[in-house]
Amino acid sequence: MLTRRSGILLHPSSLPGRYGIGELGPAAEEWLEFLAAAEQSVWQLLPLNPVGAEGCPYQSPATLAGSPLYVSVDRLRDDGLLDAADLGAEPELPGERVDYPGALAVKRRLLARAHAAFTPTADYRAFCRDQAGWLDDYARFMVLRDRHGGPWTRWPGPLARRDPAALARLDESAADDLDRYRFEQYLFARHFGAVRARAAALGVELIGDIAMFPGVDSVETWSRPDLFDLDADGRPVAVAGFPPDEFSHEGQVWGNALYRWDRMAADDFAWWVARVRRMTEWYDMVRLDHFRGFLRYWAVPVPGRAGDGSWRDGPGLALFQRLRKDLGDVTLLAEDLGPASAEVQHLRVDAGIPGMRLVQFAFGGDENQHLPHHHPVDCVAYPGTHDNDTTLGWWAERSADERSRVERYLGGIADGICWSMARAVFGSVAYLAVLPVQDLLELGSEARLNVPGRTDGNWTWRLPPRALSPGLEFRLRRLTETYGRDRRAASRRPSGFTG
Repeated sequence: MLTRRSGILLHPSSLPGRYGIGELGPAAEEWLEFLAAAEQSVWQLLPLNPVGAEGCPYQSPATLAGSPLYVSVDRLRDDGLLDAADLGAEPELPGERVDYPGALAVKRRLLARAHAAFTPTADYRAFCRDQAGWLDDYARFMVLRDRHGGPWTRWPGPLARRDPAALARLDESAADDLDRYRFEQYLFARHFGAVRARAAALGVELIGDIAMFPGVDSVETWSRPDLFDLDADGRPVAVAGFPPDEFSHEGQVWGNALYRWDRMAADDFAWWVARVRRMTEWYDMVRLDHFRGFLRYWAVPVPGRAGDGSWRDGPGLALFQRLRKDLGDVTLLAEDLGPASAEVQHLRVDAGIPGMRLVQFAFGGDENQHLPHHHPVDCVAYPGTHDNDTTLGWWAERSADERSRVERYLGGIADGICWSMARAVFGSVAYLAVLPVQDLLELGSEARLNVPGRTDGNWTWRLPPRALSPGLEFRLRRLTETYGRDRRAASRRPSGFTG
C-alpha cells in the first residue's frame, strides 16, 4: 500500500565537510535529523558507486562497489585508525564546491594510512567472505588499473583475458594492495550502514539510484564480457546514447556499455538479480534510471554519431518478473521521463512500478501529464530533478507568456516561485513528493547539479554552511503537514493504491 509521504533530493557529495566532498559521517546524520524534524520520511540519493575526477555518478567503473570518497574521516579518527598527525598533514580543501581531484588524492592517502593501522577482525573477514562474489574482482580490477592504466583492453593479454594462472599470480604478488581495496569497501559498508541505521531510527527511508548501463571500462565488462556488446578483444561494438530530438538536435552519445540481453535472459537475468539485490542492502527504495531502456534503447555504433544509431529491444516485462520472483517485494521506482510512450507506461504499470512527474515540464498544454491534476497516485512528483535547472533558474528563463500560464495555474506566486511550485508538488495526489534541496533553499542556476551533455563543471554543488535553519525546518514541516504528507498523517491515511 502506497501512502502519502515526502522527502528531499540531496546527493551526499553535496554535504559540507573539510576534505573536498561530503561524507557518510556526522554531516549526513545532521542532515537526517533535519529531515526528521521537518517531517520528511524520504532521503533521495544519486548512485554512490566509485567515480573519477569528473565526478559523474552515472559513469562508474564498478556498479556494486561504494565510492571510497564517501568514507568518513571523522569515523576513522573515532575508530583509532587515524590520529591528529594524519589529519594535520592534509590540506583543508575549499568547501564551496566539490574538488574531485583533491578529494581523491586526500582520501587515497588517508585510507592508505588507515589500512596500515588496521588489524583484520572477524567482522572484516566475514565481510570479505560474504561479498567475495563481486569484491575480489573489484579489488583485482582496481589494482590492475593502478598498475597498467586503462582501458582494460590494453592490459597485458593474460590479465585482460582473465587467465586463471595470471590472476593467481596477481593475487599473490599484490596481496596487500588487493586487501586495501577490500578494506575501503568494508569501511564504506560500515559507514553507510551507520547512516542507514540512523535513518531507520528517525523514520527516514533512503531512495537510491541504479544507472542503466555500466561504463565500458569497468569491472563488469572485464569480469563478464560475454554479457555485453563487445568484440573478441573486449572493445564495444556499440554504446548507449539517445537519438536526436527537440532537446538535442544532434542526439547524445553516452558511451556506456550495452547489454547482450539474449545472454542475460538465458541465465534468468542472474546478473541483474545480483545487482538489484546488492542495492537493496543499501536502500529502502531503488530508482531505475532510464527506465525506457528496459523496453527499447538506442545503440550507437562505434565509431559513429548519435544519429547513426538504431533502436534495439530491451528485456521488457520478463526481467521484472524474474526480479519479483527472486527478490520478493522490493520497492522499485521508474525514471520514465522523456517523450511520451504508451508502451513504456504499459511496461511500468505491468511491472507494478511507480513512475515520475516533473512540474517544470507541465506547462506545454492542458493535457500535459506533468500537470499536478493529471498525476496518478502511483508516481513520484518533483518540481525538477538533478538533471534540470533549479526552479529559480528555470523561472528566470521563462518568457512572459510562460510565466503568465504558470502563475495562473499556481494561483499566483506570492510565496516565490520555489515554494509555490513546492505547494503544487506536495498538493498532488502522487504518493511521494520530492524536492531538490536547491529548491528548498531557493537557489538559482549557480546551484544546478548537472547539465546533461556538459563534460565539466557538473556534480560539484555543495550545501552552504548553516543553510538548514530552524526557520526552514518549520516552513517545510508546515507545508508537509498541510498536504497530509507528514508521517503521522501517512500512517493514518493510505493513498488507496496497492502496489
